[in-house]
Amino acid sequence: MEDNSQLSASLEDYLETIYLIVQKKHAARAKDIADQQHVKASSVTGALRLLSEKGLINYAPYDIITLTSEGERVARDVLKRHNALYVFFKEVLGIDEQEAEDGACKLEHAISPAILKRLISFVDFVQQCPRVGTQWVREFESFCRRGTIGESCDECISDCLKRVPKK
Repeated sequence: MEDNSQLSASLEDYLETIYLIVQKKHAARAKDIADQQHVKASSVTGALRLLSEKGLINYAPYDIITLTSEGERVARDVLKRHNALYVFFKEVLGIDEQEAEDGACKLEHAISPAILKRLISFVDFVQQCPRVGTQWVREFESFCRRGTIGESCDECISDCLKRVPKK
């Protein structure tokens, strides 16, 4: 088995696609992958051979394709990065679904583990903190539309301070 730490973005996309198909159908076929990736079946063959050589998939021409345990681990990691970015773009930054999906797909291949960990923590914080939460995200969306802080900023800060537990 080869080192999988340097998979190209394209090969990571193929692994992610195979993983999602296998989750639905328990196995994938080259045609399923080509349909999902919007490429010709002949384009899929080269990627499948490379992924097989790297020990990430079980592949034989005209047969079903499954992930090896290492392939599943790598695919889950790609999907984790994708989902974290998508949630951040959509839920925190208020980006529309398609743009959030497209951006997540592009950036999932470049984000470092340290940045990803911090991003996930930030999203968790925004979603859980009563002083931040959904109101804060809505105010950020308003800020993006207006380009300035709203007049109610002092009021919002005052309300937040009232909710902070006293020591």
